[in-house]
Amino acid sequence: MSTPILIDIAVGDALAGDEPDRFDPVSPAAAVTVTEAAQEAGVAALRLLDTAGGRRAIDPSVAGVSFDRATAGRVGVVLRPGAGYEVSAATVPDPAAAGPVERWSEYAEILTRLWESFPRDALIGDQERALVVDDALVRAIDHEGRFYRVAAPLDGPSSVQGRPVVVADPDVLGWAVVARSADAVIVDRGQSAGADLALTAGLEQAGRQRDDVVLIGRAEVTLSASTGPTLRACLGLRDTVEALS
Repeated sequence: MSTPILIDIAVGDALAGDEPDRFDPVSPAAAVTVTEAAQEAGVAALRLLDTAGGRRAIDPSVAGVSFDRATAGRVGVVLRPGAGYEVSAATVPDPAAAGPVERWSEYAEILTRLWESFPRDALIGDQERALVVDDALVRAIDHEGRFYRVAAPLDGPSSVQGRPVVVADPDVLGWAVVARSADAVIVDRGQSAGADLALTAGLEQAGRQRDDVVLIGRAEVTLSASTGPTLRACLGLRDTVEALS
């Protein structure tokens, strides 16, 4: 069985006068070249990073929109649990709310509902009736949670695929949480032994089917000449990739 490969890539601009480093962000033009070569080589996915070489890259959520349009709706979101940021902290509905796991779960729910709030079918573009959008299909989510308060729908249509997939790591979140919200779960090699049983149990508890979620194993490998000249050429800035086993 072949092993699908996931490539980490950060998109940004090199600083003037800097010598290229293989862990630096690549330029938008180079990212296009990497994407095309990776697709030709059979790479399963690219994961956009927010930092590389200790430097900030283009926000993955911004670059991801372009990738989604360029690939006709094949983008996903890898959500990592965190403690929030200054904007959400200043407007949090429940000042006592704490905990990265609960925050992650609420954030994933909001994203999903927002993606579904403005379906592409709502775009009419009827010049004769002077109608651009069918307002009846666009609905506010009116979310009122412990960490976030979100009322309005998206201000534009969702991805071609409907809603992008949500990818999660159970290491911090736990299987019960990811089973409720994730479309794909990535685990390290050390977690792989009991991962399928743990995911299945979590999905049953959440009322979902095992086929609803893809389980992906992760391991770091070193490229060799046998990997193929096309893939090696497109990975000139990076000698290792993550292989999904």
